[in-house]
Amino acid sequence: MSEEKLQDAIVHCPHCGHNVHVDIDLSEDEQDYMEECQACGGDIHLHLFLHPSDEKYHLRINADDEQYY
Repeated sequence: MSEEKLQDAIVHCPHCGHNVHVDIDLSEDEQDYMEECQACGGDIHLHLFLHPSDEKYHLRINADDEQYY
């Protein structure tokens, strides 16, 4: 992980709504990882991807307990 590819972001915890600072690694076009909320301890699922139509990074935030079908 290169220091120049790290981007600081503020996201809202899907559990408690608290602002959480996370480091986003822009060295890969798509990533799926977890962060922990410093306020409530809940797991935050982060999905980062480079959208091909606008060539911008998009970040989706979900609670760890959400189900996908």
